[in-house]
Amino acid sequence: MPQLTISEVANRVGLQASAIRYYERIGLLPPAQRMSGQRRYDATALYRLAIIQLARRLGFTLDEIRQLFFGFRNVTRASERWQTLSRKKLAELDGLMVGIKTVRRFLKKMTQNCRCDTLEQCGKEIFRSGCVDAAVKTLPLKRRRSP
Repeated sequence: MPQLTISEVANRVGLQASAIRYYERIGLLPPAQRMSGQRRYDATALYRLAIIQLARRLGFTLDEIRQLFFGFRNVTRASERWQTLSRKKLAELDGLMVGIKTVRRFLKKMTQNCRCDTLEQCGKEIFRSGCVDAAVKTLPLKRRRSP
């Protein structure tokens, strides 16, 4: 297979060239060979990018993808790597599902039972019931920092 330019690779895998450069910069994609100053990739770059794209679509973080490539001994089979990371991701998803179900129940209860006229009244009821702590502890979403 001939050497491909970054735009050819981008077109074949459906990524922006900037994403390919980024993956190369953070070490997920090996540095490309240079010909007349241009990056040139072989077929292995296409295969590596296919893995990265699939993993990203499945919800794996870049750190988890890095672990897939570099977090095992070199003799570890690909199937073992995927199984190990998949088990961890499934456990994470199970935890998120529990949290999501709890939040759904809470929101349904609020839509059915809230009769407050003002937010102050609502806040007073929430404060008195003590359900703020219970609800917040089960939130599956990552908390953002306040500005």
